[in-house]
Amino acid sequence: MSTAIVNTPSSSLRRTTIVVAAVGAAAATLAAAIVRAAGVHLAAGGRVPLAAFAQFTFAGALLGGLLVAVLNRRSTRPRRRFIQIAVTLTALSCLAPAAAGDDVSSKVGLIAIHLLAATIIAPVLARRTTR
Repeated sequence: MSTAIVNTPSSSLRRTTIVVAAVGAAAATLAAAIVRAAGVHLAAGGRVPLAAFAQFTFAGALLGGLLVAVLNRRSTRPRRRFIQIAVTLTALSCLAPAAAGDDVSSKVGLIAIHLLAATIIAPVLARRTTR
C-alpha cells in the first residue's frame, strides 16, 4: 500500500509560513546579537532579551501566514490587501520602539530589526496569496 503526500495550497502555505518564520526569527536574533556586540543596549523600558526577538518574530510570521490564509479565502484581491496590511502593520510596529526606546541607538537598532524581519517575511508570504 502506497501513500502519496498531497501538496495542497494550505499545506504549502503552512510549510512556507513555518520556514519563513524560522528564518526571520533567526535573522532578527542574529541581528540583535550583532547590534548588542557593537555596544547598543537594545532597551525599551528595560533590556530586551535575545530570545524575545526570536519569539516575537516567529509569532508575527505565524500571524502573517494566518492573514494570508484568511485573505485567500475571503478577498477578491488577496495579494494587494496583504501588502497593504503588511506595510501598515510594519509601520505601526516601528512606532513602539520609536516611542519606548531608551536612547537613540536603541530606537534605531530596534526599528532596523523590525524592518529586517518584515523584509524577509512579508515578500515570501505575499507570494503565497492566490491572486
